[in-house]
Amino acid sequence: MNAPAAPPLKPFRPFKPLLPLDDALAQLLAAAEPLAGCDWVSTFEADGRVLAQDVVSALQVPAFDNSSMDGYALRAQDLQSGGATLRVAQRIAAGSVGQRLEPGTTARIFTGAPVPPGADAVVMQEDCTIIHGGADGQLAEVQVNGIPAPGQFIRRAGEDVQRGQCVLSAGTRLGPAALGLAASVGMARLPVARQPRVALFSTGDELVMPGAVEPQDMPPGSIYNSNRFFLRALLRRMGCEVSDLGIVPDDRASTIAALQAAAADNDLILTSGGVSVGEEDHIKPAVQSLGSLDLWQIAIKPGKPFAHGRIGQAHFIGLPGNPVSSFVTFLLLVRPFVLRLQGVQQLAIQSIAARADFDWAKPDKRREFLRVRRNANGGLDLFGNQSSGVLTSAVWGDGVVDVPPGQPIAPGQMVRYIPFGELLL
Repeated sequence: MNAPAAPPLKPFRPFKPLLPLDDALAQLLAAAEPLAGCDWVSTFEADGRVLAQDVVSALQVPAFDNSSMDGYALRAQDLQSGGATLRVAQRIAAGSVGQRLEPGTTARIFTGAPVPPGADAVVMQEDCTIIHGGADGQLAEVQVNGIPAPGQFIRRAGEDVQRGQCVLSAGTRLGPAALGLAASVGMARLPVARQPRVALFSTGDELVMPGAVEPQDMPPGSIYNSNRFFLRALLRRMGCEVSDLGIVPDDRASTIAALQAAAADNDLILTSGGVSVGEEDHIKPAVQSLGSLDLWQIAIKPGKPFAHGRIGQAHFIGLPGNPVSSFVTFLLLVRPFVLRLQGVQQLAIQSIAARADFDWAKPDKRREFLRVRRNANGGLDLFGNQSSGVLTSAVWGDGVVDVPPGQPIAPGQMVRYIPFGELLL
């Protein structure tokens, strides 16, 4: 009896090396064209938005020489021989204007008030002694203790901002200080980049939404969908308009339908799960059937599988399903991509040299991002379980250590620490 014929051998595919993170980011940013158009919004409502145009000041700040102290405005030359007693000739509060200061006189002045013509120094009230009061309780004379220097405690006109100066550049992501600066030059409204429209969904028949099933009733093999919550929060923090499309079943037709709907009116489609090459991973063939796709294996841990492509005018990014992998790859790749869509140019991550108070003796061949936390001694402690499924590591930790491929870490060694505050703002 003849033996059955052996199945034909699959064609050999040569090993494709993992893509370094920096190369993946460069390719991703090269595809991120800043969105067209801008919105004019109230400066009160512009926190976190990205400027679409330069802000140029139409005035100087301060607009006039003013006092930085509560005290007395005077002529420094009147006190060149030491302390002297001066007659209080006027009182100048913020919002009022004084008269020219005559020799031998002083003006009671308050913080922010204009320095009167003729005065060239301010002495704070703590360095003056009241000799006696005048009528109606007004000061008549004060003794100035010490010799003031010309210009002392005077904020000069234009020392902060000059007329015609660009105070905020296009591409700046606005924070509280920037909003205050914009207001100081009279900007009640600001031109900001259009908010990216992002469609978000997860794939996986194992996923269950919290509240849909009580914990004690969870079917075997099911898990709650945590990725949907932190990805939505991260996108909203970055000023995106998020359309949450929920959980898409693990079948080709449902995935294609969800992608088609998402591509119709969004700038970016972001998914988690289904970007590997298993039989139940439908994202890859679905995106390819509708547009184009690059599926990368990135040399980082956690977070190796990653996909980027286009469906019509919409970008597509697929993240891995494991929660820490999804979280880390969002921070390292999606965050700068979304910022570039809004016109941000300065995307370099600022790290801090910090001391490792832990041992990492078995490094991976990939670049690793270890979840750590600063301790009371100024060093870094390592979370005990660095698995890509342990989301508690990202809550316990306050940042990551960026570990080069194959690099062990010994206690006391200086490492590159990236606070989550740098990545979540």
